[in-house]
Amino acid sequence: MTARRFDPAIADAKWQGVWDAASTFRADSSSAKPKSYVLEMFPYPSGRIHVGHVRNYAMGDVLARYKRMTGHEVLHPMGWDAFGMPAENAAMERGVHPGGWTRDNIAHMKAQLKRLGFALDWSREFATCDPEYYGHEQALFLKLYEAGLVYRKESEVNWDPVDMTVLANEQVIDGKGWRSGAAIERRKLSQWFLKITQFAGDLLDGLSTLDQWPDKVRLMQENWIGKSQGLQFAFDLSNGDSLEVYTTRPDTIFGASFVAVAPDHPLAQGVAAMNCDAAKFIAQCKRGGTTAAELETAEKLGFDTGIGARHPFTDAHLPVFIANFVLMDYGTGAVMGVPGHDQRDYEFADKYGLPILRVVASGLDDAARPFDGEAESGDGLIVNSQFLDGMSVENAKREVIRRIEGQGRGQGRTVWRLRDWGVSRQRYWGTPIPFIHCDACGIVPVPEGQLPVVLPEDVDFSAPGNPLERHPTWKHVDCPACGSAARRETDTLDTFVDSSWYFLRFASQPADKPFDSEEVAAWLPVEQYIGGVEHAILHLLYARFWTRALNHLGMVDFAEPFASLFTQGMVTHETYAREDGGRETWYGPDEVIRTAEGATLKADGQPVTIGKVVKMSKSKKNVVDPDAMVDRYGADAVRWFMLSDSPPERDLPWSEAGIEGCGRFVQRLWRLFGTFGVDSQGGEQGDDPALDRKVAQAVAGAGADIEALSFNKAVARIYELTSAVEKAAPSRSRDDAIRTLVLLAAPMMPHLAEEAWSLLGGEGLVAEAAWPVFDAALLIANEVTIAVQVKGKLRDTLTVAKGTAAADLEALALASEKVQRSIDGAPVRKVIVVPDKLVNIVA
Repeated sequence: MTARRFDPAIADAKWQGVWDAASTFRADSSSAKPKSYVLEMFPYPSGRIHVGHVRNYAMGDVLARYKRMTGHEVLHPMGWDAFGMPAENAAMERGVHPGGWTRDNIAHMKAQLKRLGFALDWSREFATCDPEYYGHEQALFLKLYEAGLVYRKESEVNWDPVDMTVLANEQVIDGKGWRSGAAIERRKLSQWFLKITQFAGDLLDGLSTLDQWPDKVRLMQENWIGKSQGLQFAFDLSNGDSLEVYTTRPDTIFGASFVAVAPDHPLAQGVAAMNCDAAKFIAQCKRGGTTAAELETAEKLGFDTGIGARHPFTDAHLPVFIANFVLMDYGTGAVMGVPGHDQRDYEFADKYGLPILRVVASGLDDAARPFDGEAESGDGLIVNSQFLDGMSVENAKREVIRRIEGQGRGQGRTVWRLRDWGVSRQRYWGTPIPFIHCDACGIVPVPEGQLPVVLPEDVDFSAPGNPLERHPTWKHVDCPACGSAARRETDTLDTFVDSSWYFLRFASQPADKPFDSEEVAAWLPVEQYIGGVEHAILHLLYARFWTRALNHLGMVDFAEPFASLFTQGMVTHETYAREDGGRETWYGPDEVIRTAEGATLKADGQPVTIGKVVKMSKSKKNVVDPDAMVDRYGADAVRWFMLSDSPPERDLPWSEAGIEGCGRFVQRLWRLFGTFGVDSQGGEQGDDPALDRKVAQAVAGAGADIEALSFNKAVARIYELTSAVEKAAPSRSRDDAIRTLVLLAAPMMPHLAEEAWSLLGGEGLVAEAAWPVFDAALLIANEVTIAVQVKGKLRDTLTVAKGTAAADLEALALASEKVQRSIDGAPVRKVIVVPDKLVNIVA
């Protein structure tokens, strides 16, 4: 065919241009073909695609291309999760507008994605910062409000006093703002909420239907939703009041040694009003973070209120504390402290010298065993608990609930860890919340005809805080209800709202509404969703909630948005660092010369320390620029590396030798394709049944592997078939095998495949060709390998027709020269034959 080397720089640009001009990957919603929706989690436009993105999108691309080849109408879209703090930070730090910064980044990243040849439907591209997109989001938000799923209330939040904004729990690091480094305060603000708790039970039950999701993700969501059965009951207090507490372990009630309330609990507030020390303590608590992780690890602090609680069974006096680790929005905001069997309670009791009592033990003989420096939260038998002694934990729970209910003090209750979703953010670069505040009418929804509420362009980032709050005109508006002067809501929506329904807009994009229900029903649920496990909780849970809410409104006819979920492993690289004056400086791979002996810095030739192989990150600079790799090796070699070696669910260590090897394999395939039709004319060059069988096995196996997302296995089959074709003599079968190899490689190395398909005389584009067919009969092996043993030791093997008679196998084995040498003239006493597997000779 041709002797020249494959030039990826030319082929990549050529075929990407052809695909664009032909709109090859544009999805047709009206097609009669079976539909397949393949989606990777869309990226934040940070400015550059990293190789982790490349691995994620390469996997989805192979599946999407394969689905096209197997007769499906494929929707494989791309867009941008474009709102958020990084753009606002860039505006403050660089003096640019967030919109301009975001658009520039999108343009650059889109060009990077196009260079990799992904089969994306760019006609459906949007960014969540487009008014056309977020205007429809505002309309959906108002529909949820009308349905009672949106409300506003005063809530405790993480407040950054420097940036003057609310921070999500994930943005509070060691009690400080992730950007400002300022100590975070707890502050009460009026916030907008989505009523996700209304669907808590359904979200939990729905996990059992997601059998195409990883077990670890379902377990993480189950724990986050956190259904628990417990007891809510009231302690009588020494001041004449009563105090309701909630516990998931009523079986441990005889181990209670204190009661604790949250700093915001009415009891705490009442004490603080009369006691300045209590007020100071509560103020100190508000300077801490509100995340569950922080409360677990922070020092447990308390203030003794001087009030006592009477134990419902023993009449013992339990001191009541205000405690920094009790949350007002869980249960009743008050807990009974059981130090022996809860680690937080143990740390608190140890600090304040409170009794630590054992009420659960492995057996009755262990009732007096002391604790070894920590609580024991496991199962066992109840001890030191009067009428509960000897009971199992579950039986004791039921008995305590029965008795408390009999006293009229409380009742068994189910509670959820899940909280309603606070969506208010005090920042500019987000979707404006579509409400107006009127002194006369109260909160008024923006009329649908006035949507979208568009962000103003002329904003000032010179001072901390929300620019919308300071804007001279934008927030001032007439009330749509009474016409008097009013003001817009200046909070914007959490960006997780933007990503909770984007997959619906990809499927249907009418101008006059968020989506068309019939068109969405044709594509959804997403057949295959691909993304990082770091989104297992928030994004995936919020998307599941949003879909259920729309189902509740009758806008979609399904509850689960993603039928199958795959969480890919990360791309990793070793790190390079040097300590200078007690400070560690990190260096990128392009700054270092790596040898077998170690690594030196290019700038000065001095050694640097080679660190662990970890996830690529900007902070450690162990990142590889995909553009540089495409420049050097071509898009197909980069794609091939991302798919080979490691199973896709595991981390992939980046290797320079590995990518070089992939580049060599691209050239090896090109040379093999060049032998198509060479010396294969005439009757002498007929069929090669063994090669035909290998081709059938490769086609069937690679297809099944791609369907199962086992891309590394499909890669291995292509390597194996390549070797077989290289060894085969010229024949019709060999030419058929080469043509098949082109088709098998097409989803993974599309530019090479298009170039080869064209030169082989293939009809149309290989991107539009069908997956190769095979004769299923060829998958049935008609030859087997027989192990021949002498006294249990392998001495020879025989390749024979499947089903060869035992007598014939015995004769062939005894005729083997290797067997005869091993027997060395000794009489054969016994021959054991296992058909199609084994001959064992005893001499």
